[in-house]
Amino acid sequence: MDGARAIADPVRREILELVSAAPLPAGSIAAHFSISRPAVSKHLRVLVECGVIEATVSGRQRIYALRSEPLVEVATYLDRLLGAPFDARLDALETEVARARRQRRARPPSESSIRGETA
Repeated sequence: MDGARAIADPVRREILELVSAAPLPAGSIAAHFSISRPAVSKHLRVLVECGVIEATVSGRQRIYALRSEPLVEVATYLDRLLGAPFDARLDALETEVARARRQRRARPPSESSIRGETA
C-alpha cells in the first residue's frame, strides 16, 4: 500500500495538501518549507514513486499534481479497520438523544415528579 508510505511523513503530507489545491511547480512547493530544496526533491520523488502525485514537464519546470487513487485505497483500508465512519456514529447518537427527549416529554407529569426530575 504505497499510499500509506506517502502519508507517513509530515513533510509529504503537507506537500499533498499543497498540490491538492492546484498543481504546483517544484520551486513553489519548496518555497513553503524551511528544509533544503534537495530534501523537498527527495520527498517529491517518494510521492511520485508511491503514485500519489504525478510530474509533468512544462518548459524547464516540473509541475506536480495530486493523484488520489492510491489515497482512496488507504482511506478504504482505514474505514474497514476503524469500523463505521465517525459521522455515522454521531448521527446515531443524535437519533438516540432525540428519542430520549421525546420519551421524557411524553411521560406523565406524576411519573416525572416521583423520580425527582424537573422539566
